[in-house]
Amino acid sequence: METTKRVAIQGIKASFHEEAAYKFFGKNIETVECNSFKETCDKLEKNEADFVVMAIENSIAGSLLPNYTLIRDYGFSVVGEVYLPIQLHLMALPGVKFEDIKIVTSHPIAIRQCIDFFYDYPHIKIVESNDTAACAKRIQEEKLTDTMAIANSLAAELYVLNILERRVESNKKNYTRFLILKKDKTDEGKKINKASICFQVGHKAGSLATVLNIFAEQEVSLTKIQSMPVLGKRNEYYFYVDLEWPSTEKYDKAVRKALKYTSNFNILGEYQKNDKV
Repeated sequence: METTKRVAIQGIKASFHEEAAYKFFGKNIETVECNSFKETCDKLEKNEADFVVMAIENSIAGSLLPNYTLIRDYGFSVVGEVYLPIQLHLMALPGVKFEDIKIVTSHPIAIRQCIDFFYDYPHIKIVESNDTAACAKRIQEEKLTDTMAIANSLAAELYVLNILERRVESNKKNYTRFLILKKDKTDEGKKINKASICFQVGHKAGSLATVLNIFAEQEVSLTKIQSMPVLGKRNEYYFYVDLEWPSTEKYDKAVRKALKYTSNFNILGEYQKNDKV
């Protein structure tokens, strides 16, 4: 009998992280609620979770840079990815009307993504909080009749709130990419056609271009490149790169060649591409 997967998420039940976990694993999982991304890593490290679902980039807000450092520092393996459309709704207690609302509350990023909607309602006070789903939960627990939350439909369903306005986000093509992390390097039975790597290069002119050209010569596509300063070292950077390839042999050859021109080369994970939003 297969045991239920324990998946650590940043936030509480019905957060976007739980929604992403459901999209990747299905609903037959146990979500382990955490207050921070570091706590999710600690849970995996201590075997109190089997996987971590971690947001890594948003199409509007950009990359979550500290999370790259967490993945590298803990030495976890990226075993999958999932893209989640970010659909934001206004929700309140059943029976509450929009004209009764004096306060709207949500995570600062969610508020920013809906700010255009509130230009027409200057009397509504905007209050930032630490989690979209937690705002919905608080409205239900404290029976707040003058407050609405910005959150997803999962939160409205779980905390029995009524959706007053759907899809209030300014950009309807907004999505977040999440990485699936595990302690060991492999995931069972999936075709591997994407990798996340990181490395450093020397200070010579063209050092980075040399490495990137090696991948280009082997028809390995770079879908993302992100630089991060090395803590405490001036003018030194880690480069985080996502790669995709049609041929595993060519990818392996490119990696072997790239090793000669890089330092601290680290394959963060090899996994199956999943870019369906």
